[in-house]
Amino acid sequence: MTVRIDHLVTSGTFALDGGEWDVDNNVWIVGDDTEAIVIDAAHDAAAIEAALGGRTLRAIICTHAHNDHIDAAPALAEATGAPILLHPADLPLWLQTHPERTPDGPLADGQELTVAGITLKVLHTPGHAPGCVCLYAPELGTVFTGDTLFQGGPGATGRSFSSFPTIIDSIRDRLLTLPGDTKVRTGHGDPSTIGAEAPQLDDWIKRGH
Repeated sequence: MTVRIDHLVTSGTFALDGGEWDVDNNVWIVGDDTEAIVIDAAHDAAAIEAALGGRTLRAIICTHAHNDHIDAAPALAEATGAPILLHPADLPLWLQTHPERTPDGPLADGQELTVAGITLKVLHTPGHAPGCVCLYAPELGTVFTGDTLFQGGPGATGRSFSSFPTIIDSIRDRLLTLPGDTKVRTGHGDPSTIGAEAPQLDDWIKRGH
């Protein structure tokens, strides 16, 4: 059966450090006609469940624990029975949003997750948040970068739990080493490729972006 990537955009609020911002989030569904995983259950559990179309949900993977990426995760887990997976370094952020419900399992650097016969490798990429991960699917020529790498630059690092030097190290060492034609599917906004982003690294460092 053919593996496909389905894309859903959901809208809601990002809240941290006493501020709130309206945001649109990318939700990625990877699988075939029978099973799938969800990457970042943002804002609307019912819409994500509808997009699954009756497929078995194997896991809800959190690229990090900012509220806009995890706010629908418990409801989706309850509706589908799927486990929520999160890197343990982001548990303090998770508990700000869901103090009564912890994730079901950890994500670790180098861990391999399998769905519909393809493998997604977990890359720990701290900086935007301590437990940020990206998911590299070489068979699909794709890396799901959450808020670590966007079209045109790294994720924001001006708030609690973040570090600009750390995110630059993560991008340089873990992402820009991937093949140049690898498609970058982000947590917000439009996709890119590793080859399009790599030449900009020095400019990002100079700007402190």
